[in-house]
Amino acid sequence: MKKITRRDFMKVSMGAGLALAMPFSRARGANNDIRAAVVGFRGHGRTHINAYLKIPGVRVVALCDADSDILARGVSEARARNQKVDAYTDVRELLDDNSIDVVSTATPNHWHALVTVWSCQAGKDVCVEKPVSHNIFEGRKMVEAARKYNRIVQADLDLRSNEGLIEAVRYIQQGQLGNIVVVRGFCYKRRSSMGKVSGQQRVPESVDYNLWCGPAPKEPLMRKNLHYDWHWVWATGCGEIGNNGPHQLDVCRWVLGKSKLPDRVMSIGGRFGYDDDGQTPNTQITIFDYGDVPIIYEVRGLPTNKGGSNMDIYRSVSTAGVVMQSGRLSPSPNTGVVVQCEDGFVNLTSLVAFNNDGEEVKRFISSTAGPQSSFINAVRSRKINDIRTDILEGHLSTALCHMGNISYRIGTESSNEQIMEVIKGDKDSLESFERFQNHLSANGVSLKTTPAVLGPWLKMNSKKERFFGKFSKQANKLLARDYRKPFIVPEQV
Repeated sequence: MKKITRRDFMKVSMGAGLALAMPFSRARGANNDIRAAVVGFRGHGRTHINAYLKIPGVRVVALCDADSDILARGVSEARARNQKVDAYTDVRELLDDNSIDVVSTATPNHWHALVTVWSCQAGKDVCVEKPVSHNIFEGRKMVEAARKYNRIVQADLDLRSNEGLIEAVRYIQQGQLGNIVVVRGFCYKRRSSMGKVSGQQRVPESVDYNLWCGPAPKEPLMRKNLHYDWHWVWATGCGEIGNNGPHQLDVCRWVLGKSKLPDRVMSIGGRFGYDDDGQTPNTQITIFDYGDVPIIYEVRGLPTNKGGSNMDIYRSVSTAGVVMQSGRLSPSPNTGVVVQCEDGFVNLTSLVAFNNDGEEVKRFISSTAGPQSSFINAVRSRKINDIRTDILEGHLSTALCHMGNISYRIGTESSNEQIMEVIKGDKDSLESFERFQNHLSANGVSLKTTPAVLGPWLKMNSKKERFFGKFSKQANKLLARDYRKPFIVPEQV
């Protein structure tokens, strides 16, 4: 069966129904090896490379990065391991390479969807980093591409690869501590100011800026650092809730057994403590309403107090109002999930269950082979069930992050009284907002002079993946983006 390249695909009509299923049938390398390419590896992509190097029968045969310095470093490191890799700056050329079987992508967020869709069209399986998409539209197109072309596409949300966490989730779902009352996710991770510039900055000479921007607008660089700080700019990033939130929110949704988007969402937050070129909130509370049990997700980028270096530690409060000293999140930075039940709670970070008296009742043993391992197993078996986090699960969990950001982005600065009026009657949200205020006060931030942004409650039609009701016109404009030719995520994949 002749492999259809991306360029061949683009020459025909989308309506022609070309290659509805492309099984993993072409000849592999020596000893039935799976040949992997990694796209974008300045940061977390190196984790993908290192994971593949440890899996028998997998060879990293190609690397791609729009930064020639990063690319040269990767080739040099491969050479030091006595491994030959092909080097690409343009992912489209990589995808025309018939020798590549799977693609791992850890590019900036705005490239995730296009790399995935194009890879599926080229007959390659994909492991895509978090967040899987830059917006909700893209995530759905990724799911559609995976199904249409019979591709294995894994969202690299690695918490589902932990056997201890699987056991802990099962323990909660069996009702061992009674019904779930509230699920809390956290990312308390120090983020310093990205600085402020007075004019256009120079793009590093090693970077092909046209390729780096890809689907995003090719605008003058208006921040000190091209790399990493793209997280805090809406055109390319999704803020901290999009950066770390997919991991924790995936677990929150998993433990509740929810296979759809929440009925409503609202977000409170702001960029506090410094004046810089960042656009995304560094302190945020997002509330997801599923109609029965709420999910509350908190972001904090400032330290415990002004001038400090430590981060806050959440101490869970039982339904009886007892402060659970032993329930703190660990290790630092404080990212994780706490599930409060009627008769106790489970810290899914430390994998320990407690009763409402703060006594440990069960401990779960952490054990994981890593997400790349399960991905390769599924590539070999061609069974979606062998993936720990299929692209559909990744899309839904990432969409929660996007929903929270959309509420924030169309919100308005509001007084504490206005915010409390909106969340009155919800003791868990009120408790979160009280800690939110105390945290900012300890960092010298007064919400009276620097008000928080209160996003509206937005109603979501989960089947259509569109907002409806009040504020929906504004919100639905942020479900997708305007794409820059030729880097377009198509309506029909």
